[in-house]
Amino acid sequence: MTDQRIALVTGANQGIGYALATGLAARLGPDDLVLLTGRNPRRVAEAAARASGAPGRAAGVTGRVLDVTDAAAVAALAEELRRRHGAVDIVLSNAGARITPDRPQEEQADEFIAVANGGTHAVLRSFGPVLRPGGRLLVVASRFGMLGHLDPRLRPLFEHATLDEVEAAVRAWRAAIHAGDARERGWPRWLNVPSKVAQVAAVRAVARERRDVDLRENTLVAAVCPGLVDTEASRPWFDDFSQVQTPDEAAAKVLDVVFRDDVDPELYGELIRFGQALPWLGGTPPEGQDRLIADRTNLPSRRFVS
Repeated sequence: MTDQRIALVTGANQGIGYALATGLAARLGPDDLVLLTGRNPRRVAEAAARASGAPGRAAGVTGRVLDVTDAAAVAALAEELRRRHGAVDIVLSNAGARITPDRPQEEQADEFIAVANGGTHAVLRSFGPVLRPGGRLLVVASRFGMLGHLDPRLRPLFEHATLDEVEAAVRAWRAAIHAGDARERGWPRWLNVPSKVAQVAAVRAVARERRDVDLRENTLVAAVCPGLVDTEASRPWFDDFSQVQTPDEAAAKVLDVVFRDDVDPELYGELIRFGQALPWLGGTPPEGQDRLIADRTNLPSRRFVS
């Protein structure tokens, strides 16, 4: 065994993922290692080089190419780190695909779901078993991950679901998009809502199985909502940036959860926002979703009706 701590961030080329990687490097020690991952080799190399020279860096930063949509690649990296280091101490699952306003949501669904949801599932399945006692495994989601943001018809698919059942629900959602009847089945037009609910449901499923052991060992598995962050991905979709955070500011709040000494049982397995658990059953179906989509795309709403 070694005292070296190993941290991994997915989707770390830019935005909050990059801020999480550099924030970890600043808070960890000189013997520790941060793996900054992404799927574009050039961007990974450039981001790792920037992070290695970032002010305040203490820990080492290494870039690794990782496509989270490739579950076998995620599993192989987890096994490699287990062999080399015995375990992993911090895993921040942040990878996501950008949705742009210039194309209908349906045309962007496959990649978005594969990265955000397939990637989350792969990380939970592969890195959960190699998480060191006392470690942290966090999935970056959003407040839209509260179950109440879904149509009541869909909530039973996720409320007490196992990880296998969450994956089946995501497959059903994707199939409904392709079949053209997603709206009739109650799925929102905005991909972000069911995707985030499914991410939180996946975390809850894994946490439910691990809870007793993890709490004894001071290990945390949870989802985190960083709040509204000023990034290229968010700018096209929101008008009110009065409460906007920089990526560094948002990352700092997530890292406060990572580096908290003791795991609060009230936060374990939950969606955490600014240090507080958001209610899983909270939220209401956002009536403004369709308007947001139509306004931002300047396309008729019928273009988004499945």
